[in-house]
Amino acid sequence: MRAEHRLIFLLTVAYRRLQRAMDQETSAHDLTSAQAGVLFFLGRNDGALIGDVSQALDIVPSAMSGLADRMERAGLVKRRRDGEDGRSQRLYLTVAGQELGKRAATWTRVINNRLMDGFSEAEIDVVSRWLTSLQEKFPKDKDG
Repeated sequence: MRAEHRLIFLLTVAYRRLQRAMDQETSAHDLTSAQAGVLFFLGRNDGALIGDVSQALDIVPSAMSGLADRMERAGLVKRRRDGEDGRSQRLYLTVAGQELGKRAATWTRVINNRLMDGFSEAEIDVVSRWLTSLQEKFPKDKDG
């Protein structure tokens, strides 16, 4: 195996560095990357069930519940009981959540553009396809 094909190592290091960069950007605005993910998802799916947000972001339900609590206390989201299933809750963006979500989208675009810098569209398509395939090759286990 050639050194540059140590994919697990390269992917792990890349993830850590990218996560640090995202955390630095979001923490400057009193936000976590997980909270940014919720803001992005709700920006496209306002009023989503908490379970749907959890599943879409690959966050275990117990962690999602705590995340929603913190975001509600921060004034970024509001919870409402689902009209059809009173046990379920839906999350809605507040005005503050919408505004912060828009600002976070700007930072994310800057970082995403940095990730793609120096690569052709065709190369980015291959990388994107490969990363997406990892979700199929290593599916989330049924418990979370």
